[in-house]
Parts: sequence; structure tokens; C-alpha cells
Amino acid sequence: MADNALYYGDNLDVLRRYVKDETVDLVYLDPPFNSNANYSVLFGHADGTKSAAQIQAFEDTWHWDQIASAAFQETVVRGGKVASALTAFQTLLGPSTMLAYLSMMAPRLVELRRVLKPTGSLYLHCDPTASHYLKLLLDAVLGPENFRSEIIWKRTSAHADAHRYGPIHDTIFFHTKSNLYTWKPIYQPYEKLYVETFFDQVDPDGRRWKRNDLTRAGVRQVKSSEVV
Repeated sequence: MADNALYYGDNLDVLRRYVKDETVDLVYLDPPFNSNANYSVLFGHADGTKSAAQIQAFEDTWHWDQIASAAFQETVVRGGKVASALTAFQTLLGPSTMLAYLSMMAPRLVELRRVLKPTGSLYLHCDPTASHYLKLLLDAVLGPENFRSEIIWKRTSAHADAHRYGPIHDTIFFHTKSNLYTWKPIYQPYEKLYVETFFDQVDPDGRRWKRNDLTRAGVRQVKSSEVV
């Protein structure tokens, strides 16, 4: 894989052709969500206005057809935990659009695991449409022991929706290739209001501090032999 290169095409084909084993540090995956919507690429004029011309980028509506069935069979024939997961999904879901979607995702996740370094991490961005299935599929591919975090991204404020709670968030699953993964904590200074509110004591040198309880949370059970 060339440095600073942008590949255009089916990511499964690109992964298999151009990306060597254990050469990738980080994967951020923002696949279709099985949202039953069509997405287009809009072209703009030089003055910033949108053009009427557009190209349909992809149709996020999946069908259980010969292509989906072939993708399912390819993964199942290889065996292993991913095959077991897809077979379980087939028992639960039958020949459905969701099974077609998961059959498309499975081989791509397998290839992404192949190309990740032992120190590498993978972030998969999805929404509640298929997030619970994708979590199980990720566990099958990368191992449940390598699941690190579920990040909830609040996309909008609460809003009314007919006969249900309004969907307002996306989910990002954070998995790693192994327990050797690279983690770099990010620090940022406290906001002034936070410091003034919680560190409300000031010493003679102007340094702020706060009173705190040094005992741990919970109820302390006093034994009869203790002196209090």
C-alpha cells in the first residue's frame, strides 16, 4: 500500500489486493448503516451553489439475493467464530435484508483484522439500526476480550417521534487487535468556571485547592473490637 494514497473502489477488493498483513495502525470504519436510504454525491458550481447534477453514491438498502448469498457462503465455508456468528444470524433473521448487510460486513471486518498491526485499533461507526448485530460480529472477528469501549455520539437534541423515543445518537465501537494496542491519553485544561466552582479554596500563594473526603465510598462496618 502506497503512503498518502487514496483508493477508489470496493474496499474489500482494495484490501485484498493492496494492503499487506499487519501494516495498518488505525482503522476508522463508517460503513452504510442499512438505513433504507439512497445517498448521492452532489456537484457544486464555482460560486458555491449546488448543481442539479448528482451521482448516486450508493443505495443503503440491502437485499437477500445471489450476491448476498455468495458472500454468506464464502464466509461460512472458511469456518471459525465469524462463520458461527453468521450461521447464528441466519437462524435468527432468516434470508433478510439484515442478514444480507451482515454478510457484506463480515468479510470486510475479517480483512481489516488481517491488516491491523498487533498494536492497532479499530473504530466502527454505526447507528441503532444494526449496532447490536455489529457488536457481536466485531466480537467474533476481533475477540470479545479486545472490546474496549462503546462511544455514544449524541447527534441531535431530543425530539418527538411517532410511537417511540426519538433517535438522537450514533454508536462508535472501539476494538483492538490485541492487548498491545497503542493508547495515548488526551489531556486538556479545566475550564475556568469548573476550577472556580470546585476548587474554591485559595492558599496564600494563590493556588486553588478543595476540601475532600479521603474515605472510600460505601458503608463502613464497625467491628465490636474496634475503638471509635
